[in-house]
Amino acid sequence: MKRFQATDLIYPALFGISVLVLWQLIVKGFSVPAVLLPAPSDIWAKLITSLPILWVDFVQTVIRAVIPGWIIGSLSGFLVAILCDRIPFLRRGLLPLGNLVAALPIVGVAPILVMWFGFDWPSKAAMVVVMTFFPMLVNAVAGLQASGHLERDLMQSYGASWWQTLVKLRLPAAMPFIFNALKINSTLAMIGAIVAEFFGTPIVGMGFRISTEVGRLGLDMVWAEIAVAALTGSTFYGLLVALERVVTFWHPSYRR
Repeated sequence: MKRFQATDLIYPALFGISVLVLWQLIVKGFSVPAVLLPAPSDIWAKLITSLPILWVDFVQTVIRAVIPGWIIGSLSGFLVAILCDRIPFLRRGLLPLGNLVAALPIVGVAPILVMWFGFDWPSKAAMVVVMTFFPMLVNAVAGLQASGHLERDLMQSYGASWWQTLVKLRLPAAMPFIFNALKINSTLAMIGAIVAEFFGTPIVGMGFRISTEVGRLGLDMVWAEIAVAALTGSTFYGLLVALERVVTFWHPSYRR
């Protein structure tokens, strides 16, 4: 199994620090107006002084909308994928809808969900469910087909049932596909919840704060919200990568 190395964190950290330093030097050196691009030091100062507001927005957007929507959307997509694998008619009828839903614009779906579920967090969670359901469905169905015919024939020769084959062979083989969908959904969930808040929300939330501060030309607060969203998304993604290493340790990409 390929072990985690310190350089896996050091190199990205050094690159990120270099970008921030270069950003700071360019903005301050060329006197770029804050309304166009605040310096990282200004964004940090705003972030520190606005922690109570940022925390309330974080709870509204991430805790109440992103995480529940991500769990419901991913879990329902996974369960429906198992049904599609068991019922070919359902697979042929449902999978093409994935392309249709993927092509739907968020700005068109979000107002509809706000009208259906109200202005509070349930409509944002519903938006996340819509955005995460089909990526999981498509990837899980593909993953369930990933096991080789020889392995399936061997399970059949042992007299294994469909359920035993699913649990002992096909689900383990599908894990890389499932984690790929989970990682994709972690990004889509943040985007969906924040954008949905542009179309109706209580006076709280990351999307609400961004849209409001843009109108007031408070770009430092906008960038502070963006920083929180980026840090949250990166942490979410990193946790999934770490869990994937544990679950799919047998995969060739993790071997020496």
